[in-house]
Amino acid sequence: MSAPFFFIPLMAQNDIVKQADGYVWPKEKDVREKLAQWQDLKFGVILHWGIYSVPGIVESWSICDENWITRDTTKTYQEYIDWYESLADKFCPQEFDAGQWARVCRDAGMRYMVFTTKHHDGFCLWDSKETDFSIAKHAFRNDSRRDALRHVFDAFRKEQFMIGAYFSKPDWHSQFYWWDVYAKKGRNVNYPVDKHPWRWEQFKQFTHRQLHEILSGYGSVDILWLDGGWVYPENKGQDIDMPAIAAMGRRCQPGLLVVDRTIQGPYENYQTPEQAIPDRQILHPWESCITLSNDWGYVPHPQWKSSQQIIAKLVEIVAKGGNMLLGVGPTPEGLIPHDAVERLQEIGRWLKVNGKAIYETVTTPDYHDGDVWFTKSKDGRSLFAIYVPTDNTRPNTTITWKGNVPLKGQKIHLLATGKTLRHTVRDGIVEVRLPSEVVVPVAFQIR
Repeated sequence: MSAPFFFIPLMAQNDIVKQADGYVWPKEKDVREKLAQWQDLKFGVILHWGIYSVPGIVESWSICDENWITRDTTKTYQEYIDWYESLADKFCPQEFDAGQWARVCRDAGMRYMVFTTKHHDGFCLWDSKETDFSIAKHAFRNDSRRDALRHVFDAFRKEQFMIGAYFSKPDWHSQFYWWDVYAKKGRNVNYPVDKHPWRWEQFKQFTHRQLHEILSGYGSVDILWLDGGWVYPENKGQDIDMPAIAAMGRRCQPGLLVVDRTIQGPYENYQTPEQAIPDRQILHPWESCITLSNDWGYVPHPQWKSSQQIIAKLVEIVAKGGNMLLGVGPTPEGLIPHDAVERLQEIGRWLKVNGKAIYETVTTPDYHDGDVWFTKSKDGRSLFAIYVPTDNTRPNTTITWKGNVPLKGQKIHLLATGKTLRHTVRDGIVEVRLPSEVVVPVAFQIR
């Protein structure tokens, strides 16, 4: 059956975005220490993979009945949901190689990962005891790799990644969330919680048990990345008891970062603007979630961003004080696509020679001038200037920036080679002469 086409507006999946306000620093010492470690990493990957990968459609959203969703009009709504859930019997990734994922991401210069254990459709990528709607109970059930989450986490740990578990708070497959007694109306719970408190309590316990499975049975986990920001107490009474979830998670995983996305307060240890970069520098922890193509998961004919575009976004994000979480969608067969691999390798080659200006850096107040972005070493001894031309053309023989003038005795070095470059300063404007072999984007070290 051919897959229908879906157009998803850019921000439709994240209608409660709060990029900068209301941040609450965690009180726990081990959480703050883990948060500082995470901030040093700068570049991570989020991997969306599930039954939606089989036809190559947007993850989960096509079964929601909000009015911005476009669906196959030859089916009734229930027929469509039945078709979508039947994809579990076709999701059989015979080439599944978590090691390939980890190696590709390592070579890209990524240092932490977030894996979609369960998206809003409720399909689990681990062998959950709470549901049969999982990779381990359908077409892939006889394969030794059927508990995919274990293989993914193990592969990335082997490459020294910080490990993150994406988990959807809503579960559109669960009768405790979308109850067939009622028609489905949007992304929220489809029955009045105040009239059916027993059913909501069952959903809470179901959610807590699934999270306990992940956090207690799959080795060390550093980040619990919770999606579905509409599930919170002030919205239709959808209280899943975040204090209990955080406490349980940190008993299982001391120092666990809890990221209750878009919900301000003590359980949003870092903020996560989606497909956007804040317009200013932000000094509390945050990451921009950006896709490598125009989609989070696999689609048959993606529109890829170039490696230069991704590097430019990474530089801007880091100069503004954030991390970048890049979205990559493995194929239904279980591999990262070739075109994605090529772009990730190019990013990795750039970071290999320029990463000193990115990793383990801190912000500097004058962080941007024209096409030049600035970061600083944690010891304060080096300032880094990264030239990222907006039109991605090679500069002429010189580039200039205002401010961040080298102190007396300091020199400007080409970071990739260590070569000292000639520079002049006039009226607070720095002019740097470039060697002919320079390829942009290009980073400089001032020390």
